[in-house]
Amino acid sequence: MAVPTIAQLEPIRVTVGVDTHKDSHMAVAKDHLGRHLGQTTVATTPQGYRDVLAWAECYGEVEAWGIEGTGSYGSGLSRFLHGTDQAVIEINRPDRKARRLKGKSDPIDAEAAARAVLSGEASAVPKSADDRVEMIRALRGARSSAIKARTQAINALKALVVSAPAELREQLRSLSAIRLVHTCSRLRPGAIVHPTAATKLALRSLAGRYEALDAEIKILDPELLRLTAEAAPTLVELVGVGPDVAGTLLVTAGDNPERLRSEAAFAHLCGVSPIHASSGKTVRHRLNRGGDRRANAALYRIVIVRLRYDARTMEYAERRTAEGKSKTEIIRCLKRYVAREVFAVLTDSSQKKIAVAA
Repeated sequence: MAVPTIAQLEPIRVTVGVDTHKDSHMAVAKDHLGRHLGQTTVATTPQGYRDVLAWAECYGEVEAWGIEGTGSYGSGLSRFLHGTDQAVIEINRPDRKARRLKGKSDPIDAEAAARAVLSGEASAVPKSADDRVEMIRALRGARSSAIKARTQAINALKALVVSAPAELREQLRSLSAIRLVHTCSRLRPGAIVHPTAATKLALRSLAGRYEALDAEIKILDPELLRLTAEAAPTLVELVGVGPDVAGTLLVTAGDNPERLRSEAAFAHLCGVSPIHASSGKTVRHRLNRGGDRRANAALYRIVIVRLRYDARTMEYAERRTAEGKSKTEIIRCLKRYVAREVFAVLTDSSQKKIAVAA
C-alpha cells in the first residue's frame, strides 16, 4: 500500500479568484500551492452566489476570495460572502503589461485574482456596504446627479433667453436665476405657430425641469444630514467639516473603517500621503496624484476653511511661511494632518458601534 505524502495528508486550502460581470461571474479555484483546481461560471443571483460557495467548498477549506469590482458588479457576491463569514479581498484590475503578455479572457482574469491573493499582492478588505454609510452613498449619488442636471437646466435656460425673440428676451434678460425660473415656469405659449410660442414652451419646460430637480434635492438633503449625524456625530463637529464633506469622507472609509490598517493607509487612500521619489543620493518625495479625489477635495475644503477661521491653523501657516514654505506646500502638509484627525474620529466611532453591537 502506498504511503501518503505530507502534501496528501495536509488538508487542501482553497483560494478563489472571481472575475465579475453584470449577468455572470467567472470563478477559478486554486489550492495553497497555486495549483489549478477548477473553474466555473455562475449567474449573478442569490442562487448563483450559493452555488459558487458550495462549488468552492467541494475542493476543501476556503481561505479567501479575491473579487474584482467589489464596489460595482461584484458588490452582490461580496455582500453575500461577507454575510457567511468568508474572507473577501478586493482585487484591482490587472495591469496592462500583464494583459499584453498573457491576453485577456474571463478565466485569465479570475486566475490572476486568485494569484494576487495567494502572493499577498492583494490584501485590501472591501467595504461592507451594510449600514448607514451605504445609505449615504446611495443618496449622495442621486443628489449629485440631480445637482448636475439642475445646473445643466439653468444653463440651457439662460442660453435660450439669449437667442429668444427680442420682446421675450427683453422681458427676461435682467432677471436673476431664481426669478427667471419662476417667471418661465408660468409662461403660456398658446398654439405653437410662431418662434415666440415655441421659445416660451421650451423655456417653461426647462424651468419645470429645474423646479422638479430642486424639489428632489430638498427631499434628499434632510435625509443625508440625519444619516451623516448618526453615522459619525463627532466628525461633523470638527472645524471646517460640514454634512457634505463628512458624507464624502464617510463614503471613502466605508461602513467598516477598521479595514484600514492605519492613519497612513487612510491618508494614502485620500491621496494626501507623499510618495517616495528617491534615487541614489537624492532623497525626496513627490505629490500623490492617486487615491480618492473626492476625499482629497474634501480635505482641501477643510484646510481652506481652517486657514480662514481656525487660530491654530493660521499660526501654523504663519510659522511655515517664515520657514520658506509656499502656500501650496503648507496646504499639502495640512491635508495630511487633517487626514490623521479624521481617521482617529472615524475609527473611534467604529469602535463604539462594535461595542454597542456586542
